[in-house]
Amino acid sequence: MADNKMKAIILAVLAAAFYALNVPFSKELMQKVQPTCMASFLYFGAGVGVGIMYLFHWKKEKKEERLTRENLPYTLGMVVLDIMAPIFLMVGVSIGSSANASLLGNFEIVATTLIALVIFKEKVSGKLWIAILFITISSIILSFEGSRSFQFSLGSLMVLLATACWGLENNCTRKISEKSTYQIVTIKGLCCGMGSFVVAKIVGESLPEIKYVLLAMLLGFVAYGLSIFLYIRAQRDLGAAKTSAYYAVAPFIGTFLAFVINGEELTLVYLFGLLFMIVGTIFVVADTLVKNHRHLHTHLITHTHDGTTHTHTITHEHSHNHLGHAEEHTHHHSEKELLRELHSAHI
Repeated sequence: MADNKMKAIILAVLAAAFYALNVPFSKELMQKVQPTCMASFLYFGAGVGVGIMYLFHWKKEKKEERLTRENLPYTLGMVVLDIMAPIFLMVGVSIGSSANASLLGNFEIVATTLIALVIFKEKVSGKLWIAILFITISSIILSFEGSRSFQFSLGSLMVLLATACWGLENNCTRKISEKSTYQIVTIKGLCCGMGSFVVAKIVGESLPEIKYVLLAMLLGFVAYGLSIFLYIRAQRDLGAAKTSAYYAVAPFIGTFLAFVINGEELTLVYLFGLLFMIVGTIFVVADTLVKNHRHLHTHLITHTHDGTTHTHTITHEHSHNHLGHAEEHTHHHSEKELLRELHSAHI
């Protein structure tokens, strides 16, 4: 179990690293490609790329691994939300800065966790709530541009809307994460790509040159296709909230790339927001390292009552939260404590 969790953590971090390539490179490509078309080609790249991978894998796949009619509601939700989210993101990036967009992408953790808690009843620990607080503060700071005017940025709002859509989509995907990862990513990529393309034509966007289409699709295969593939695999062992938390790595990589590739300056407000984001991320990582161990203990109790000897068995559970490897725990129970448990069990 520990090995599976560590493997899932590595997959989640790799997924974040691949996704971090999205914003800075999209910013450059959108000088030639309009926002909704960009979203469309990114998803087409993911669907086509992973679809080609699927051709070499589908014969090895068991029938029960594939999506069924029962999975349709979550599959449709995944597709619709994934059409809306990247459009919001691309619009936000086109009218704002890629550095802010990269950091605000961390708000996806908040959205995913709240939806997982409220709708899907996934447990959220105290450390994760603290992380949510710091990440939310950071997102608010970065939603305002200019220390003098403090006017709310429309670009930041678009990015926040994108993360809210992705938060719900993450939870929909979690519900089908045990199914074929190849099938999920291929369906998501092709359907979302087509949906975004239709929207692009409706709003009157023009098609770019073929070389920019191919570059966008290549970026989509890596930043969306491979990233989503690894993300879904990680969800199997970590759950929606935990996996999303590890995406905290992505904005830091994205921010560095925005500085290197886009030549964006690191402002004081930006650095202040980054500080809060780092603190929040530390709490997220600390929370995912906590292991909960449950131990069942059985006690055989013999006692005499009214000249008759009675023998009873009591089984009870202890939970332990600690970091690192499992430790040995010893419990001592007095005769009074055991008899109290016997009495509370109405024996």
